Amino acid sequence: MPRSAPALPYKPKPGEIPTNPGVYRFRDADGRVLYVGKAKNLRARLSNYFAPLHTLHTRTRRMVTTAASVEWTVVASDVDSLQLEYMWIKEFDPPFNVRYRDDKSYPFMAVTLADEAPRVIVTRNRRIPGAKYFGPYPKVWAVHDTIDLMIRVFPIRTCSDSSYKKAMASGRPCFPGQIGRCGGPCSMKVSIEEHRAMVDDFVAFMSGGDQRFARELTARMKEAAAAMDYETAAVYRDKLQAIDAVLNKSALVLSDDTDADLFGIAEDELAATVQHFVVRGGRVRGVRASTIEKEIDISGADLVDQVLQRSYGDAAAADIPRQVLVPALPEDAGDIEEWLSARRGKRVSIQVAQRGRKAELMKTANLNAQQALMLHKTRRTSDYVARTQALTDLQEALGLSEAPLRIECFDVSHLGGTHVVASMVVFEDGLPRKDQYRTFGVPETTDDTDSIHQVLTRRLAYLNRPEEQDEPEPQPTDDGEVVAPARKKPRFAYRPQLLVVDGGKPQVEAAARALADAGHEEIALCGIAKRLEEVWLPGEDYPVILPRTSEALYLLQRLRDEAHRFAITHQRKRRRRDINSVLSEVPGLGATRIKALLRHFGSVAALSEATPEQIAELPGIGPKLAATVHEHLARR
Repeated sequence: MPRSAPALPYKPKPGEIPTNPGVYRFRDADGRVLYVGKAKNLRARLSNYFAPLHTLHTRTRRMVTTAASVEWTVVASDVDSLQLEYMWIKEFDPPFNVRYRDDKSYPFMAVTLADEAPRVIVTRNRRIPGAKYFGPYPKVWAVHDTIDLMIRVFPIRTCSDSSYKKAMASGRPCFPGQIGRCGGPCSMKVSIEEHRAMVDDFVAFMSGGDQRFARELTARMKEAAAAMDYETAAVYRDKLQAIDAVLNKSALVLSDDTDADLFGIAEDELAATVQHFVVRGGRVRGVRASTIEKEIDISGADLVDQVLQRSYGDAAAADIPRQVLVPALPEDAGDIEEWLSARRGKRVSIQVAQRGRKAELMKTANLNAQQALMLHKTRRTSDYVARTQALTDLQEALGLSEAPLRIECFDVSHLGGTHVVASMVVFEDGLPRKDQYRTFGVPETTDDTDSIHQVLTRRLAYLNRPEEQDEPEPQPTDDGEVVAPARKKPRFAYRPQLLVVDGGKPQVEAAARALADAGHEEIALCGIAKRLEEVWLPGEDYPVILPRTSEALYLLQRLRDEAHRFAITHQRKRRRRDINSVLSEVPGLGATRIKALLRHFGSVAALSEATPEQIAELPGIGPKLAATVHEHLARR
């Protein structure tokens, strides 16, 4: 955007914005809240939004130009600003703040503590009054298996409320109680007070895997065995086995006294995924997964800030652990610690796991988040409704006369101007056609625009070639009739409705020249710039900005990422081939010795800088062969 662009009309005058901590809101012309943010210094933070427009991130620029006013509220402390920001984000649901979507509704184990005789159930409802929740669990059967094991040790109520009321009114055990599946007062075996004590033990065990239960059962089993009461000893033995089975279902990952939450996060320009590992008593007791859609530019530390607010904003004190492990510390980590400590009633620390088993578990959480992000993007692209919407959105956004049913995307990859390769990936009806992918070797250059022009010129030349396929041989049918099969058009000769290049305005203009030179200006063209996810059209001074929720943008991202992956894969194979060919020219150097050299030195470049003495240190390579290798590489 030009530097002479006028300032935003609602920009506050110098000195109007206070330097106190507070919360600010951007509103549009209709008064709708677009964005809510907090600041330790309102003047310093808001001045960032009123910088020259051309210096702003694309999506931030879109937010401030969409807004018609900004307002702020001064608060007494940074912690107050944290609380007010959370309240307003929850109340107004601003479209430019990060937005959360749970990947699925996970099943929980719940104990209905508010009931006269609490029962344990499997549920997805997180709003049962007075209930204590455990989990979430990845599968429903995992919850049922855990409950089956737990009621062997702590036989609490499992029957429905109607069965309980009927049994208590009639004085006859409920049906689950008759078959040994319910241990509540309705089974007529325990009183309400005795049952409540068992429920408390059940909750205590599930909350921290308290080892005292195992110690107590072991002692009782030994006492019964010593008294030769083997039937009672066998009962305690079975309960111990059930406890071991429950504990083994969640492997010990940290020390027994560790209560912590770990947050693994993976992100790109538009979205992020969060894997929340709940660790209680040193074991992973549950995993929550969320997807976050980002509208304006936000750093990883700021994203952690928003994730923690969202995770603990409505959490009960018992659900806030004493330690929170995150991939990056937010700027106001101290304020968040103070906020969480006040909610929990005890000290809460926020840390980055740097070593040991906590760091290993954090790697696992981050890996799961990365896989979830990839799966999220893949599902959006492969879903039929989403694909149809993506193609329709692309048609409208790019002003096409028809939906781009065949899209070809090109990417150029090189290493400092060497090993230059280009890739072409093909999507038809929004799905990849890997059998039609192509790679191109490019003369060594550091100019991506020239490479794009070369590659597209070569690809488009196929559209102008006559079909050179040989006539297929006629084939006789079962009844003796000879029928000539239909000729198939070469796959490379199909005309795409849209060409996509990885890059911004320069790459798009180079591709447009190739289309003009080939006489195929009827083919639509666009480029997608990775840093800002802008979509560029030929001849335009400003990019097209697709909404973050646009299926079209996800499709373009998938095309670009697939083209980049395919180019990098081909480049690496070609580079390995070139390295082997260089070393295979050395007399006396076979495949095993080449592999040993590359494993030791890492690359031909590093090997070239080594002395004959250093090369000769490798087993199987004597001074004479080392001198030959050094001399051969020196001549290159």
